[in-house]
Amino acid sequence: MRGEVKLWTFTEDPLAVADYTPLETQDGKRQFEIDSLRPAGDHLVARFAGVADRNAAELLRNIDLYVARERLPDIDAEDTWYYADLVGLLAVSPDGEVLGTVLALHNFGAGDVIEIQPATGGKTLLLPFTMAVVPEVDIEGGRVVVSVPAEIIADPDREGSET
Repeated sequence: MRGEVKLWTFTEDPLAVADYTPLETQDGKRQFEIDSLRPAGDHLVARFAGVADRNAAELLRNIDLYVARERLPDIDAEDTWYYADLVGLLAVSPDGEVLGTVLALHNFGAGDVIEIQPATGGKTLLLPFTMAVVPEVDIEGGRVVVSVPAEIIADPDREGSET
């Protein structure tokens, strides 16, 4: 109503998203300045500059908005990274064998999942992003160490192991 939209954030403090405006589409072609922001249950209600009515707000339905990486604060916590910093890293086994490249990280509600594009091609591999499976992240070295669970090695076509 009145040009307001529902906004789900992935910031530690949901209202902190206002500190990172403008928000932008993934391709960076459209930007949105937040005029107002308020909590509402499990999401926020935002009003963007230039979005004055319900029709204009409706055009924004299901659009993912992003904050440019350079506007995000540095992370001081150990074992904490921005997804964007992990995408593109080389995925290697504990003995150094190249497994592939980190394609994406996802969170479908039950925890973080790392998606790896195998070096040999084919379907991507989805693994839990836990210390047991990814015991080492070396941003400066450009790699993550991945211990692929034995059940996936034994049966790579197992449902749920690949997309």
